[in-house]
Amino acid sequence: MVDTNEASLSATVKAYDDIAPEYIEFIGDGLASLPFDHSVLAAFAGLVRQDGSGLVGDLGCGPGYIARHLRDLGIDVFGVDLSTRFIEHARSRYPDIEFSLGSIAALDTADNTLGGIVSWYSIIHAPPAEVPGYLAEFHRVLALGGYLLLAFFESEGGPVAPYDHRVTTAYRWPIDGLMEVARAAGFAEVGRMLRRPLEGERFQRGHLILRKI
Repeated sequence: MVDTNEASLSATVKAYDDIAPEYIEFIGDGLASLPFDHSVLAAFAGLVRQDGSGLVGDLGCGPGYIARHLRDLGIDVFGVDLSTRFIEHARSRYPDIEFSLGSIAALDTADNTLGGIVSWYSIIHAPPAEVPGYLAEFHRVLALGGYLLLAFFESEGGPVAPYDHRVTTAYRWPIDGLMEVARAAGFAEVGRMLRRPLEGERFQRGHLILRKI
């Protein structure tokens, strides 16, 4: 369980609920014309399938498009998010996937049970001091050898830095810095990908595939 700033977390959830219709329309399927993003998800899915590792959690699933993509890659997946409006949309759009309203800071999941976790930009709003707690919670629910995929905005060699995200304050991380936090939480690096910003994007994107040790 993560020791979160409840006021900050509630404000973030309310901000997403308030703009949910516009966000869903803007994001679309979220992966259109993003071959590098497709590739890192395919690599993660391939590792999970190769190990026969079982159920995967899309934690902070938003409107559900990542869970849908993982399902299409042959993954047994469920989604969790604190936004009621996102969960309602995901359930309506993808009725064959289980979506639950809940906090990824305190998952209703037994220890050592999941084969994989995807955190697709889902901890970007967490104050840096809280990120180790999220990673510890992910470590708790993953089976030994299970995989974690983190997607985040990368700071291009700079320190952890806040920025004016369209919804509410978010943070950019140096990929090596986030890897050090993950290593301290009990993860080993499997692979990484950095993607330069496309037209209309502001920041470089970071991706880490990790394994619970």
